[in-house]
Amino acid sequence: MAVIGIIGGSGLYQVDGLQNAEWRALDTPWGAPSDALLHGMLDGTAMVFLPRHGRGHVHTPSSVPYRANIAAMKAAGVTHLVSVSATGSFRDDMAPGDFVIVDQFIDRTVQRAASFFGPGLVAHVSIAHPVCPLLSAACADAARGAGATVHEGGTYLAMEGPQFSTVAESRLYREWGCDVIGMTNMPEARLAREAELHYASVAMITDFDSWHPDHGSVQITDILRTLQGNVGRAAEMVAALPGMLTDATCSEGCDHALDHAIMTAPDMRDPAMVYRMKTIAGRVL
Repeated sequence: MAVIGIIGGSGLYQVDGLQNAEWRALDTPWGAPSDALLHGMLDGTAMVFLPRHGRGHVHTPSSVPYRANIAAMKAAGVTHLVSVSATGSFRDDMAPGDFVIVDQFIDRTVQRAASFFGPGLVAHVSIAHPVCPLLSAACADAARGAGATVHEGGTYLAMEGPQFSTVAESRLYREWGCDVIGMTNMPEARLAREAELHYASVAMITDFDSWHPDHGSVQITDILRTLQGNVGRAAEMVAALPGMLTDATCSEGCDHALDHAIMTAPDMRDPAMVYRMKTIAGRVL
């Protein structure tokens, strides 16, 4: 049965309504995750929640322990992982308050370890199509049911941060065909694929990025008000997910992403790396 994991971004620090809810600390070979994991049941489905920045928002986008977060979710038995994050918009028709179900990424981060694999255990995993279409469709339906305006499909530009874009950068990203901009979905999406998790990204738009002629007149109070409204709809979306996942086969083969990916010959694999990777790649090791 599916175990749904939720990684909550800015403003989403818990999941209400979980039965038998319990925060559990967990360590991984890549260190501790951003916070303890909140375990519980929702409509008969096991759910695990992790605040990406930690409760109280203590991690910057660059200091988030992405490998530990994904490894902790995998160790907790999560099979379907939904990423929820606040973003800016590059499109007039993707307005503050709207949700975008992301299906592509451009990674402009430079300071983050982007793979579980390394010397002694080399693997090349395809992320041509980096999200799970079935889980993404479920998120879209659940978000609409929560009253959100939903755009299915969009390219997420992942920037390093913590500063926001210059106007020149913002205009360039628009020319590249990007739809939303954020600081946290990479390398998260890469690592989720390596961990063979079904992954979906829900971008909650809080503002237009600096390209927009009205950007300079936006007040932080307006952004926070939009963020709070988004968080409320996101909570309703999460609550509806258990009833929307189907038994259909994922067309991207997310749960078999490591088939034929490991390149290092069995007799040349670093035993320490193999041991470290048991949770992530035990199925193929």
